[in-house]
Amino acid sequence: MSAYGRHMEREYSAQSLSNEGSERASSYAMETGFYMSSFATTIFIGALITVGLLLIALLIALTVMLQSCENRSHGIVETHNPSFDYNHCQILSLHMELNGEADHFPSMCRVVALQYIKEGQYVRDLNSTMSMIQNYFSGITPAHDGLDVVLIDIDDIRSSNPRHINLPLPQYDQYGCSDCVEEAKHLKHRFILRLYMELHASGWPLILLSRKLEADRNSFIEDLISAGFRAWSTLIMRSEDELHMESRDYFSKRRDAMQREGFRIIASISSHMDALRGPFSGERIFKLPNPIYHNFSTSNCGHTCRRRRYHIG
Repeated sequence: MSAYGRHMEREYSAQSLSNEGSERASSYAMETGFYMSSFATTIFIGALITVGLLLIALLIALTVMLQSCENRSHGIVETHNPSFDYNHCQILSLHMELNGEADHFPSMCRVVALQYIKEGQYVRDLNSTMSMIQNYFSGITPAHDGLDVVLIDIDDIRSSNPRHINLPLPQYDQYGCSDCVEEAKHLKHRFILRLYMELHASGWPLILLSRKLEADRNSFIEDLISAGFRAWSTLIMRSEDELHMESRDYFSKRRDAMQREGFRIIASISSHMDALRGPFSGERIFKLPNPIYHNFSTSNCGHTCRRRRYHIG
């Protein structure tokens, strides 16, 4: 074969190989391409739509939350919060009691005070206070000289005395609140009596303090005995000269007299702030819970105060 023939043959072979390689590459590219059936395509598009809807819903929710925060920052409260009422009234009650102002209590707080009894929080607070007092006295004992004493404000028990429980109370009945108010007094009476008996059984000399006049001593002693109180060390009542004294000054004066006589006041117990303020109140002061401090005779609680039984202890 001539040189020209051999040259043409090589060119033809190279062209054939090039065409074959291109066909293989094209076939490989087609075989490795992305393939989806119509069903898979439908699912994929549906998923994209769902994600989009979720993102839109999230955006709407965030917009509403931001608007709500903005409203609150401008003082707009759209929903009523009962815990705010209670906390507000509790703080107001504390300051009114500290300053002896019981006649300017908001009507909203009167309802809150009665709900405090009705919903059982009052009895829970009584139990908590009882545990705290018991824990304290479980770790100490009175001295043998009889000069370690415990002061108890005893005025709380008179209105809850069984002899007075069924007396008509028109100032409460007209609002439908007689039962819940009397229930609170009864609970406090049971609490104080139980505490009194435990302290007496442990050998503590108990001095009872009252704001009532000395002239009422006999009737008051009868009330104490009928309510279950016996064997106290001393019952202190106001003299005529102390009639016009502020209660806190009266209590301070009597404690000062005890101190000068050599008594050691280990603790003072009362549900009223006036009996716990001032000098010589004792090594420990225990404040019994009160349904938020105000004059119940001006309360208006509608039908919220049905009688309810609680268990102390």
